[in-house]
Amino acid sequence: MIFKAIGESRPYPDHGRERVRDWADVPPRQVRLQDLITTKRTLDLAHLLSEDSTFYGDLFAHVVQWGGELYLEDGLHRALRAALQQRPTLHARVLVLD
Repeated sequence: MIFKAIGESRPYPDHGRERVRDWADVPPRQVRLQDLITTKRTLDLAHLLSEDSTFYGDLFAHVVQWGGELYLEDGLHRALRAALQQRPTLHARVLVLD
């Protein structure tokens, strides 16, 4: 299994960070794919395979730590690309809400 669990929504409270630049003050760190719970069940395959998928966005995935769990809010395509390349970790900005 690539992820800890596959979710369909964001179970944590709203954190108010809507735009990419709202995440700029959250430092990136490595997280293990097997520790992540996704907040989306589906992915646009074109987004996954696009070489410039980060051109207009953040270079790092966005993860929310809440209730002792790590939720992958944005960057599912990056996480899957890492898994396809057999990399067990992903660089992500981790917002701690605990």
